Amino acid sequence: GSGAVLAVDFSRWGGPVYRSCGSTPTTGYELLNQGGWRTTGTGHDGPAFICRIGYSGYRDGQQFPPPEQDDCVLTPPASAYWSYWHAGPGADDWEYSQLGAMLYKPKPGSVDLWIFGGTDIGGTQGRPQITPDQLRAHNTRPSGGGEPASTAHAPALPPGTDTGPAPVTTEPKRPTAPTAPEPPASPSPTASSSPSPGETAEPTGSPGPTESAEVPPPATT
Repeated sequence: GSGAVLAVDFSRWGGPVYRSCGSTPTTGYELLNQGGWRTTGTGHDGPAFICRIGYSGYRDGQQFPPPEQDDCVLTPPASAYWSYWHAGPGADDWEYSQLGAMLYKPKPGSVDLWIFGGTDIGGTQGRPQITPDQLRAHNTRPSGGGEPASTAHAPALPPGTDTGPAPVTTEPKRPTAPTAPEPPASPSPTASSSPSPGETAEPTGSPGPTESAEVPPPATT
């Protein structure tokens, strides 16, 4: 119910489907550039158009497709590119993304999937064979022993990059300190007591590192 699951299918190059969890992703781009994940855009469109994806735990972080398959100078053709899919919280069907990775904001409990191939603008072709439910975590408590390949943060974007509207945040309300009652009047010279300062609650906690797990690719016939 919190965070978002990220999955990337490397089966085009003989690899598995890798899955990881982003605890506080603000955009799909940030989810795809944390915890060992890195992307490369195109010379024509910049980092916003995902041309290559790599994971530090797979082939030493090599990004795919390799340069000999796509030089990532121009926009890739519709028959060979990384297509972007979403499944909302509790949903078990895929929706082809109508937004780029920098504009899409994953909802808590959702699943993001990137697969290499081709599809039309409506996402009616080249749909994923794996289901969102196969990618969700079904354990009820954290499992020990697993370490992420990397906990590095997403790289800084070039100045002037359009990342869409800023996320809306609200400050937590702080409790108001009680006011001390006025002292009774006395004939002596005026004297007043100042109220004791109250204590305020501060939000605590920080997002933990991402964890990545290998998911076997779906069986094909």
